[in-house]
Amino acid sequence: MNTRRAFFINTLATASAMAAAKSANIESRFAKKDFRGLTREDLPTPSMVLDIDLFEKNLNHMASHCKANNLNFRGHVKIHKSIDIAKRQVALGSIGVTVATEAEAELMSGSGVKGVLLTRQAAGKEKTNRMVALAKRDTTFHMIVDDIVMAESLDAAAGAARAKVNVIVDINAGLKRAGIEPGQKALALAQDIVKNRKNLAFSGLMAYSGGASHTKGWEARKAKSMADIAGMLETAELCKKAGIPVNIKSGGSTGTYNIDPGYLTELQAGSYMFMDTGYIKIGSKAGNAIYDDFAQSLTILTTAVVRQHPGMATIDCGLKGMVKDTDTVKGRPDMKVGAQGAEYGLVSWQPGDRDLKLGDKVELYPTHLDSTTNVYDRYYIAKGDNIVDAWPVMGRAGAAQR
Repeated sequence: MNTRRAFFINTLATASAMAAAKSANIESRFAKKDFRGLTREDLPTPSMVLDIDLFEKNLNHMASHCKANNLNFRGHVKIHKSIDIAKRQVALGSIGVTVATEAEAELMSGSGVKGVLLTRQAAGKEKTNRMVALAKRDTTFHMIVDDIVMAESLDAAAGAARAKVNVIVDINAGLKRAGIEPGQKALALAQDIVKNRKNLAFSGLMAYSGGASHTKGWEARKAKSMADIAGMLETAELCKKAGIPVNIKSGGSTGTYNIDPGYLTELQAGSYMFMDTGYIKIGSKAGNAIYDDFAQSLTILTTAVVRQHPGMATIDCGLKGMVKDTDTVKGRPDMKVGAQGAEYGLVSWQPGDRDLKLGDKVELYPTHLDSTTNVYDRYYIAKGDNIVDAWPVMGRAGAAQR
């Protein structure tokens, strides 16, 4: 073997050994918060990568908007399930966080985040008792009710625990999945809470216009949103006339954040921090086809693991990684994404046009943030190509996920 070839082989072997050592040591380094020298290329795939600069730009834009419009912000945790993110929102002026599950509520409150609002009724003995116990520990915690039966059982459980529970009446806003009918029926529930439920404290009303959030075109979106929350606004006036203060009017979304000021007292938007392929297509207030108020900061990093066919590569992100045909490839608008099975996805393009090589990394913009973030364990935080931190995804189930 000649000297040059031997040098090449030894160099390659050394590089391979170093790469293997880095890979084997990456988990212990994450545990120690030691990210020196790590890049996207070093990450296991599939994994979530968060561009910290774009993410912080999104957070700051929303915080500035709410402050300028005298709108409280209580961002939705169901999008991110991250204490690290929630605390960044609070640091920028958020009055708390909105959660969809009991586990999220316990996680956030237990981490020291105040002003947690659970937007799903804690019906049933197990859920009710858990949330009453949380309300006793955290007097800033709020729950919603949309049924007198729920108010009765919650009041009884709170009385048994010697607790006082802050409640918000949930008003139906078009989705028909939750919320009492607005008007006299909702007023009657509010009156019952105020007059008859000594262990409950009425705080206000909520109306989530989920149908408006992804309505295309700003004017159409505004019309849909106003139609959906009209019943809640009417109920608020009825409460006022009945002598019941409505301190909170909660709702809204990323799609309606610049429609809600003046109508709501607080905003529950969540997707704005990451954005997805669904939201960017709804159009901006300025009339742009792309909703460019917020940047797509979250991607799913994958690897091309098979290259057997022209213009096609199999990637290691399949149905279990939440790959969808409506995902898009970062920097490659010419590529199409598809699912090939539990652990396999597919990207395709015009053959010969910037072909992928075996082992190349591909970053996907996800279609539905809530379900995507729910199947990964952490966010890898990137500044440019460098990995600078890792934040755990939590609050998905019971104690093991807290």
